[in-house]
Amino acid sequence: MGTRGRFIGFFFVTVVLFPAFPINAADPSPVGLWKTIDDTSGQPKGLVRIREVNGQFEGKIEKIFPKPGDDPAPKCDKCDGARRNQPVLGMTFLWGLTKQGDEYQGGEILDPENGKIYRAKVKLADSGKKLEVRGFIGVSLFGRSQVWLREE
Repeated sequence: MGTRGRFIGFFFVTVVLFPAFPINAADPSPVGLWKTIDDTSGQPKGLVRIREVNGQFEGKIEKIFPKPGDDPAPKCDKCDGARRNQPVLGMTFLWGLTKQGDEYQGGEILDPENGKIYRAKVKLADSGKKLEVRGFIGVSLFGRSQVWLREE
């Protein structure tokens, strides 16, 4: 193979194949579909889709897993303002998070069961397969946490 053939081969490998094998994979992100797990019962509660909008992360409820006897289409009857009596399914209940180091902070999360809004922060764990979600009042010490599982 001549010099030109080697150059074409090198070009093909570096330009065409190299992008298929990145040296450093992108940092995992909370963007995707997550199964929420109730922090008291340990049972799945629903599916939440997190997306990035203008550098901030927000979560929308895509599916709920009601327990037998629960309303299969609950409304946020304890919410205030525009969310009052709106369907929980399809509701954006997590918003305003921005990446700060290895966490996503500065946002808020709504608990549709009591209508209260809490400060929020999330952190990826287990190579991006889990999301540690913390809702709190004032300082992070006063709040509750859940671990969500990545679905996609």
